[in-house]
Amino acid sequence: MQLSDFQPRPRLEVKHTVVERPRFRAIDAHNHLSPPFGGDWDARPVSDLLDVLDAADVQLVVDLDGGWGEAKLQQHLDHFKAAAPERFQCFGGVDWSQWQDDHFGEQAADRLRVQASWGAQGLKIWKPFGLHVRDQHGNLVAVDDARLDPLWQTAGELGFPVLIHVADPVAFFDPIDQYNERWEELGNHPDWHFPSPPYPAFLTILEGLASLVTRHPQTTFIGAHVGCYSENLAWVGALMDRCPNFNVDFSARISELGRQPYSARRFFLQYADRIVFGADASPSVDYYRLLYRFLETDDEYFSYGLGDVPGQGRWQIYGLHLPDDVLLKVYRTNAERLLKL
Repeated sequence: MQLSDFQPRPRLEVKHTVVERPRFRAIDAHNHLSPPFGGDWDARPVSDLLDVLDAADVQLVVDLDGGWGEAKLQQHLDHFKAAAPERFQCFGGVDWSQWQDDHFGEQAADRLRVQASWGAQGLKIWKPFGLHVRDQHGNLVAVDDARLDPLWQTAGELGFPVLIHVADPVAFFDPIDQYNERWEELGNHPDWHFPSPPYPAFLTILEGLASLVTRHPQTTFIGAHVGCYSENLAWVGALMDRCPNFNVDFSARISELGRQPYSARRFFLQYADRIVFGADASPSVDYYRLLYRFLETDDEYFSYGLGDVPGQGRWQIYGLHLPDDVLLKVYRTNAERLLKL
């Protein structure tokens, strides 16, 4: 039998709790309203999307796809935000291809002000930053490059949260060999592999993020995917201790959090005021309910995905069974503060 055909089904007899609606109405602070790998979803009636959100009891979605470019931002503002302004926020972004000289930071800041005038309400930074973005000389731009200080300062002045994703799962930086726990995933997506060289080492990128956040205490940062380092909650917590302006979402990382449930629960309890809810998947009632199950129940050994074989690695997860005071903050009040609702 080929490993690709191996789909073991756990024989444990454990409870399966269906959480149809969250304990408190949720704000999804990390999502995308276009397909993740190309194509166009804008023709979908907004009313259909609102039906999904209502069924899952989600009050508002932060759409990050405006970070891919100003044309996409305008398209989404016109299609989603204009149709239901109380249900959507759209974040803007940076066009790195326009880096022509050492004044790019000022130019990007100017464009962010323009995006704000259109209706953008935050700044999204995607993972090409630190991996692919290059300056006018062809040199890789470090995450804490001082030439970009005007951009981060302007975000702070506008009151924009900066939702930043740098690097990727640690295993994506490891050799693709018999020890890599994401061997199958990387086999399906070889372009997600970032060996050093030619790419910077994982910790080099993360140390750049820490330096950036530390240098701009007046700007609010949200580290996507548990601060971009869900495999090491101690590292993320130490940065949060040093930097009150650093918050995190846990989007697309219940796979990592759920296999370290004791550490993850302690993390949520300790940093309950600094964690926001996010799906990072086209809104789906079933997936929202999976996230609710992870946060609210003490269910054991269940899949972190909706298919038979989870896509990131061959393990299962455990629920965190968080108390109501923490759930209220994670589901909504932290996002209300950061998004200025």
